Amino acid sequence: MRSPELGLVSPGRFIPIAEETGLIQRLGEWVLRQACRQLREWQQSGLDLRMSVNLSARQFQSPDLTSSIQRIMQECQISPHTLELEITETAVMESWEQAYQVLSELDMMGIHLAIDDFGTGYASFNYLRRLPLHVLKIDASFISDLEFDAQSVEITRAIISMAHALKLSVIAEGIETQKQWRMLESLNCQSGQGYVFSRPVPAKEIPSFVQNYLP
Repeated sequence: MRSPELGLVSPGRFIPIAEETGLIQRLGEWVLRQACRQLREWQQSGLDLRMSVNLSARQFQSPDLTSSIQRIMQECQISPHTLELEITETAVMESWEQAYQVLSELDMMGIHLAIDDFGTGYASFNYLRRLPLHVLKIDASFISDLEFDAQSVEITRAIISMAHALKLSVIAEGIETQKQWRMLESLNCQSGQGYVFSRPVPAKEIPSFVQNYLP
């Protein structure tokens, strides 16, 4: 978010405030709608992309979440398989039964589902294998220590192996150096995100960025 007084403000600063004040529901719905509208615009320009959008813990607990998402997709005219929703491991485990029901409904709609910040919560292999997930995202805290901490390497290796056993795609978050990325590739991690690939890119520059970046 860009503030006239503060400049760029990270989500880590304003999301907790939005959750405390109850604004997160409206904010989350606005973000999802804007993301879907932008995705539709990119698709109309010829780009074949999937948009990934984070859901906050409070938003994930909303009783009308699935109907709201369905309404926004129809309004923006996007297919469910082109939308990916990210839910943190902690949010899923806070209310397991509800999380299972909501994720199952979203999966039935055809939406891709990712568990975000994995490794910071307490999800067990047994719980994970029962969830209709497609992607597991390794928390950046493990990636930042890869070059210096053997334990982080082994934990990351174990997470990747577990994800593959569950037939999930793996994305490493917060990759900032080429060495980190080479280490992740050696651990059989297929995908990553972080400054090593690119800083944030304005929406209008995405088409040319994708065309130049992809082979």
